[in-house]
Amino acid sequence: MQIKGLLFIVSAPSGAGKTSLTKAVLERLNASTPRHLHWSCSYTTRDPRPEEVHGRDYFFISEAEFDQMIEKGEFAEWALVYGNKYGTSLHYLEDAEREGIDLLLEIDIQGARQLHERYGRGIFIFILPPSAGALRKRLVKRGTEESFTIEERLRHARTEVDEWRFFEYIIINDKFEKAVAALEGIVMAERSRRDRMNEQVEEILKDFQKEG
Repeated sequence: MQIKGLLFIVSAPSGAGKTSLTKAVLERLNASTPRHLHWSCSYTTRDPRPEEVHGRDYFFISEAEFDQMIEKGEFAEWALVYGNKYGTSLHYLEDAEREGIDLLLEIDIQGARQLHERYGRGIFIFILPPSAGALRKRLVKRGTEESFTIEERLRHARTEVDEWRFFEYIIINDKFEKAVAALEGIVMAERSRRDRMNEQVEEILKDFQKEG
């Protein structure tokens, strides 16, 4: 019996550090465990940043292409975030689950709610900054937004932090290494749940029976 792939959904207010956390966990887990964790590549209409690569970080498509995908019902979720559209392919998620591929999906809070309602599967993880002041400093340090955009993101964050009750796991991103270890621990714990270990346990039990 094929082991089903798991979907780890990581969400946070903008600037809380979810991208850095998720990429660090991907690198660490894939270097230390045979069962790899794969980046779930979403679609977006925004322009790529200098370090981003099409098909690795996002699928960068035009607004017209994105709207065609909406009309065809190809998204498990999609949202308009700060003037740009982001979406997750339904087929992409279904194929990964069927093929036993574990995905790590970094997503905004609107998208996480839609996934919960429409897709109904996944492990939902919320990243919180330690304070509003810390979030402001991170947004300024990032240097990718104008000052008015920073204020807009902070206004959104005040609403978004109230969504924490909706998630199964909470990580406070105060100390980066501690937050990475917490996210890594969630992945490993979910993989080790009894209902997901049945097939492997049965093989071990059969081996003990042979010895008897």
